[in-house]
Amino acid sequence: MISIDQIKQLREETGVSPTEIKKALEEAKGDAEKAKELLRVWGQKVLNKKTSRETKAGLIEAYLHQNATTGVLLDIRCETDFVAKSPDFKILAHEVCLQIAAMKPLYVKAEDIPEEFLAGETKIYTEQIRQLADGKPENIVKQILEGKLKKYKEEICLMSQIWIKDDAKTIKNLVEDTVAKVGENIEIKRFTRYEI
Repeated sequence: MISIDQIKQLREETGVSPTEIKKALEEAKGDAEKAKELLRVWGQKVLNKKTSRETKAGLIEAYLHQNATTGVLLDIRCETDFVAKSPDFKILAHEVCLQIAAMKPLYVKAEDIPEEFLAGETKIYTEQIRQLADGKPENIVKQILEGKLKKYKEEICLMSQIWIKDDAKTIKNLVEDTVAKVGENIEIKRFTRYEI
C-alpha cells in the first residue's frame, strides 16, 4: 500500500505530479529509490518529446551583482505565458543568470561556437601538445587534442557548465529538471554579460 507520506516526500524531492509519483511507487512496489529512477526515465522520454515544441513565450531576466560591476541579461523561452510567469521558471532564469555572472560562458551551447574561433583554439592546443608530446605517436597526440577541446567547449558553453550550486549537475540538467516540473519545453536563446 502506497502511503500519502511517501507521495509527499517524493513530491518534495522531485516536483513531479502526485499522480505520476503514485504510479511510479506502485510500479516500484513502494521502493522510493526505484520510483525516483522510474520518474527520471519517464521524464527523459517526455523531455525528448517536448524539445521539438516551439518556444514562443518567455522572459528577459536581468541580474545585477551587488557590487554593481557585473550584470547579465538573459533571453529564456518556454511554450506558454502561464509557465513564463510561474515561480519554477523564474527561479530557473535567476539561477542561470547567477551562473553566467560567475562562470563567464561565451556561448549557449557547443553548436554556437564559430568554426574560425574553434580553429584558432585547435591551432594553439596543437602547438602546446607538440611541444610537450616529446615524440608521442600521432594517435595519442590526437586524443589529447580532442580531450582538451572537449574540456574547453564545456567551460565556455553555458549548457555544459557545471552548476555553481551543485557540482553533480550541469546547466542542461537544471533546465531538464525544470522542464519535467513545468511540463513545457524551455530554451535559453541568448545572453549578454557585462563587467566593468
